[in-house]
Formats: sequence, C-alpha cells, structure tokens
Amino acid sequence: MLRGVVTGASSGIGKAIFEELKSSGHQPLILESRLQNTKSLQSEIKDILSVGDIDFLINSAGVGLFEPLETISIKRIENLIQINLIAPIVLSKLFLPSLKKTRGKIINITSIEAIKASKFSSIYSASKAGLRHFSASLFEEVRKSGVGVSTINPDLTDTEFFDKNSLKFEPIKERDFVIDPQEIAKITLMILENKSVINDITIRPQKVGIKKR
Repeated sequence: MLRGVVTGASSGIGKAIFEELKSSGHQPLILESRLQNTKSLQSEIKDILSVGDIDFLINSAGVGLFEPLETISIKRIENLIQINLIAPIVLSKLFLPSLKKTRGKIINITSIEAIKASKFSSIYSASKAGLRHFSASLFEEVRKSGVGVSTINPDLTDTEFFDKNSLKFEPIKERDFVIDPQEIAKITLMILENKSVINDITIRPQKVGIKKR
C-alpha cells in the first residue's frame, strides 16, 4: 500500500485519481488547506508527516484563464500562478525529505498547453510550461536519491474545469473529442506502480474540436 497526497481531489482529474488509487488499495490523502495559504499548508503537512512518511505527491489542482492579457487583472494573474505553479513547487519542497526516505514519486498534472502555444492562453500556458520544466529539472536534481518526478500533459478532458473557470469554450463531449479523466487516473496509477521513472506523458483525444458557449 502506498500513502500520499493528491491535490485537487474534490473534482475532475484529481477526483478520478483519488478514487482510482483508493480502489487499488492505496491510501490517498486530501489537503484541506487552501493552496494560497503557505502557513496553513506547512501546518497540515506537519500533521500528515507526524503519522508517517509519504510515498507520493500528486499535484492536480489547477485553474484556467483564457483571455487577452490586457483584460486580465493583476490579482487574477497572481492567483493563477500561485495555484498552478507556486503551490506545486512549495509542496514538492516540503514533502521532498519524506519522499527521499521512501524513494517516492512526485506527479504533476500539467496540460497540453505546457507544450504548445494557443491564443489567449499566455498566463495559463506559462504556469503549466513552468511546472513541466520544474518537474524535469527537479528529477535531475533528486534522481540519485531515488525520487521519481513525472508530468502528465492532458489535452481537453471531460471535467468540471470548463464550468468552474467560466470559460467561453468547452470540449465536444463525444468519445473521440475528449479524454475521460479515468484514463488519466489509470496512467497515474501505472506511473506510481512502475519501477522505472516515466518522466513525461502527453495524452490527446483522437480528434480535435471545441465548441463556443
């Protein structure tokens, strides 16, 4: 049994990952603290580690923002960078000593936008590309200690992401146009249970298509 933390487990990809790990006999934990509150996170992490070390950290929480840069407030920019990039980096730092003891794994859920450029996606893409590059660099830093670091870069996925972020578009919700979050959850489980490190996986639907709201 592996024990570890999944962020963003209340909905979407994070929820699917949490349920997949739990049904496979592992012990995923949810962080109750807001990702913007570093002090609260540190306290909660201390409580988690007081029970025992963890075997994995899965950073799945994220927010979207697809608008012209000049229309986006500085507060919204800072909030997105905090949740999508700073929080995963901080959590990785705080859990790393424990993960070194267990030779555990960090899995960061990024986005297809981490590897391509899209109109009105400059802030979101920057956060996800930054997380992907952070992951690759961190692996080179910690690989001798036995810690694995991976990124999963999903394309359009059938989740509440598009509703919660009030976006002006959404995927065509037909099988060939959208990814089932359960597929991402199964790949996450495979990475965790695989002996070697799978650094980077991009998942795409068979067909391309979105619809405006």
